[in-house]
Amino acid sequence: MLLVLVPAALGSALLHAGPATFFLAAVAIIPLAHWMGSATESLAQRLGAGIGGLMNATFGNAAELIIALLAVRAGQTAVVKASITGSVICNLLLVLGGAVFAGGLRRQRQVFNATVVLSGVALMYLAVTGLVIPNLFHLAIGRAAAPLMRPLSVAVSVVLLLLYGLSLLFSLGTHARLFEGEEEGEGRQRWSLRQALAVLGAATVATVAVAEVLVHALEPGIAALGLTPTFVGVVVIAIVANAAEHSTAILMAVRDRVEVAFSICFESSKQIALLVAPLLVLLSGALGHPLTLEFSPLEMLALAISVGATTIIALDGESNWLEGAMLLGVYALLAIVFFFVP
Repeated sequence: MLLVLVPAALGSALLHAGPATFFLAAVAIIPLAHWMGSATESLAQRLGAGIGGLMNATFGNAAELIIALLAVRAGQTAVVKASITGSVICNLLLVLGGAVFAGGLRRQRQVFNATVVLSGVALMYLAVTGLVIPNLFHLAIGRAAAPLMRPLSVAVSVVLLLLYGLSLLFSLGTHARLFEGEEEGEGRQRWSLRQALAVLGAATVATVAVAEVLVHALEPGIAALGLTPTFVGVVVIAIVANAAEHSTAILMAVRDRVEVAFSICFESSKQIALLVAPLLVLLSGALGHPLTLEFSPLEMLALAISVGATTIIALDGESNWLEGAMLLGVYALLAIVFFFVP
């Protein structure tokens, strides 16, 4: 039903790119991301674990990547950087917290494979380390580091992409058996290859159109709502672009498949930190607004807090509703702080 917002957003953009257009375009991204994910999942089931895993890796955060690329082209680099860190924080705290909380309401505890989950935590730690390196370099060298930030970010991006490729080899190749229990498509009717490709193509084209509208409505929307680019990137765009994955993770936890919920949250975060962020850095030069991997100290601190909080939850291989509530509380505190960032 939310698909009706796609033509509504496009029509609003033709009339007046104000706050209403910003709201309509933001919400219209949600069903489009859902259909892209559904089509990708169907293709993954038909093409096998190896190619299917690559499909999921490519299109898992396609909506967010499209929004970010268009925003970079429009010069909205502050929003793009904030959306990178915001997506990771959102997945690790808001989505995982909501899933653990919802799944634990009717149960004393939920058990999951700590080895698999902690491998995701370790990869997130490495990803955050890679994102922090440019900040530490700038802090150590001072002003002399400014002209070196772009080439340093490009080099770090290449390393992060390499780590992402190795993580795919680990989960789909050498240690695939560890992840066999995470499949979530049993019993689900598969689309034909033609149907899946048609839906994926149509959803991608529509996402590009709506994302273009969203980016053009950013400035008037931010001004009218009294928000800052940092808050919009960290909270609003991060929630909207990943809404489909959010609902799936919570649904899996309610069905007592909390391990799948952990996997969804960590995979999405891993894709953002190790795939989307490096790709944005490498492609931004051609778009006329070169990006670096230098984030604000508050964003780096929030990333570290998020990884630390999820590590504590994952250590014992068990979860309960209170742990989910604590993750949600940490996210609420960080969102409040980012709201007051000028």
